[in-house]
Amino acid sequence: MTKSLITAAAAALLLPATLTITQTMNAAERQNPFMVPYETPFEIPPFEQIKYEDYVPAATEGINRLKAETETIANQKAKPTFENTILAMEKSGELLNRVMLVFGSLDETDNTPEMNEIAEKIYPMYSQVSDEISMNEKLFKRVKTLYDNRNSLGLPANEVRAIEESYKSFTRNGALLSGKQKKKLSEINTKLTDLYLKYNKNLLAATNACEIVVDDKAALAGLPDALVATAAEEAKSRGKEGKWVFTLHAPSRLPVLQYGDNRDLRRQMYESYTSLASSGQYNNYPLINEIVKLRAEKARLLGYKNYADYMTANVMAKTTENAENLLMQIWKPAVARVHEEVAEMQQYVNDEGGNFKIEPWDYYYYAEKVRQKKFALDENEVRAYFSLENVRKGIFTMAEKLYGVTFTELPDAPKYNPEVKVFEVKDAKGEHVAVFMTDYFPRASKRQGAWMSEFKGSYVDPDGTVSRPIIYNVGNFTRPTADTPALLTLDEVETMFHEFGHGLHGMLSRAALRSQSGTNVDRDFVELPSQITEHWAMEPELLKQYAFHYKTGEVIPDTLIRKLDAASTHNQGFTTTELAGAALLDLQWGKLNPDGDVDVAEFEKNVAQTLGMPAEVQFRYRSPYFKHVFGSDGYASGYYTYLWAEVLDTDGFELFKEKGVFDPETARSFKENILEMGGSVDPMELYIRFRGHEPKVDALLRNRGLIPPVTPQGNVPTPGGK
Repeated sequence: MTKSLITAAAAALLLPATLTITQTMNAAERQNPFMVPYETPFEIPPFEQIKYEDYVPAATEGINRLKAETETIANQKAKPTFENTILAMEKSGELLNRVMLVFGSLDETDNTPEMNEIAEKIYPMYSQVSDEISMNEKLFKRVKTLYDNRNSLGLPANEVRAIEESYKSFTRNGALLSGKQKKKLSEINTKLTDLYLKYNKNLLAATNACEIVVDDKAALAGLPDALVATAAEEAKSRGKEGKWVFTLHAPSRLPVLQYGDNRDLRRQMYESYTSLASSGQYNNYPLINEIVKLRAEKARLLGYKNYADYMTANVMAKTTENAENLLMQIWKPAVARVHEEVAEMQQYVNDEGGNFKIEPWDYYYYAEKVRQKKFALDENEVRAYFSLENVRKGIFTMAEKLYGVTFTELPDAPKYNPEVKVFEVKDAKGEHVAVFMTDYFPRASKRQGAWMSEFKGSYVDPDGTVSRPIIYNVGNFTRPTADTPALLTLDEVETMFHEFGHGLHGMLSRAALRSQSGTNVDRDFVELPSQITEHWAMEPELLKQYAFHYKTGEVIPDTLIRKLDAASTHNQGFTTTELAGAALLDLQWGKLNPDGDVDVAEFEKNVAQTLGMPAEVQFRYRSPYFKHVFGSDGYASGYYTYLWAEVLDTDGFELFKEKGVFDPETARSFKENILEMGGSVDPMELYIRFRGHEPKVDALLRNRGLIPPVTPQGNVPTPGGK
């Protein structure tokens, strides 16, 4: 989901990175695989040929070639045209792009000490050349000439937009600064790159270093059998056979909080997670301070009041105030619902004879108890219908019914890890559309979370050259055990659909330009395809085609579907509050212009108090492990975009519900106006083409059950009505 952040010229540089570059040992012995065209199906990177020593030499050569290409473009005597300037910049840097796409991916999914060592060399090099391009005065002069005359050149709209985006990218990255200021900005960018590396390294190390060891079987009461079996296997692998080891990875952490009867075990898990990377050798507090100060300095240098203003100016929100206003419209009803949820849970505790007040480590557990009581819904019963392979079948079935694409596994295709699965994607005519890869299970070398990225982008050049993409999804879902397949929680099911939505955005792109293809869109628009896709996960029509009991093969019964629907807005006060709270915390960090060091914990506490954060709820991510915000600048002052995009996706899905969730015409319109167009048109214009009007926050509030639904006649039902 990486968007070009520097210039159209360096668009290729800023795509997610994950390939290896071969060091030519003896020319007679072996060829660096990055240096030659991939002779693999669909140009999948030849992962098995790539060695650690390939990356730096290939990246170095790629940088040299990019510099030469940039100088050629900047110094040509011909007057600027779209083809000899904007398109030429987009096509430059091919070798470096190939290296970084692979390296960036493997650095996140199969991180090793060797990869860390390479990262410390390769990312600063990458940052430096990006700065050099974005501050190249001759190159900017050509772009500015096109920008100044863009409306009189007779160009198609997508090319005019590419010129505008290129000009904006140059100016946002220092093109208008003096020589001294440019040098300062470059120094800041290099320092930030180094800090992001250190922050991520600390976070991964702190996560892997933490273990909760249980040696009393009684403490495991309430936990799913599959989780207990996994914990036993984890203990054995760590030399603690006969015990149980739980980690901070979501498939271990969340079930302990949700199902563990032992309150002390839940407290240990909660406190371990919320203190992650907050002290000792992996303490991220000092790094956060440096990052915040450098970002504030960068924003001021570029003429912005603060970093949040700098980041929001470049997307749909336009201003920090607009982002905050949206969040507060969501925050207030969410907090009101939290108070209702806590009252219900406290009543449950009191009725059961508990002599304690609900604490944050109780929320998941008693929310589940209340859900079971109110809806007779046991998630362990539900999980039996959601094996990972069944859910994969569900996402593929959905894509075929909506967009006419099919997925065929390629078992012999190159892959970067044995657990990866590779599929060819074809359209209804049987023509190749894309390659899709999945990597779904946690491992010590993989960072937490779930994401989508690419090994190869899509484009259509004027000479007719067509590139179709190679897209991948990464997750950290529940692993299979010796006697059960991977059985997913409802949250994991939704996450799998979510990332597949991003995947569809990349796979189905038909935008001609590299800088506008796939997920190269405004950050607060990029989550629309992913989040709208989540809605199909629990649609009865699709559930009947993929949710089968892993033992009996029985399709999910209607009674269980009705329970899932009835409980769909349960606990949404908590879920929405922790998400909106994290987004508001992120913006507060962005608004800061600190003179000295900030007490990170105290700053978070003050933000929570100002917002009126309920005592039983924490930010979804605390700053030391808020990777979205401090592990890179991709979502910095932009975590709000998930909720911004949810306003779009909930409003958009209401059209599908009105017309039919698999209505061909609605699906065609969404595919053509949203998925295929990428960033070639202003995102609000694309949305209005699809939906017919601008979205309003009401649809989100209705979907989360925070305000009453609208009846088919458009009336709001009275309290107590169904």
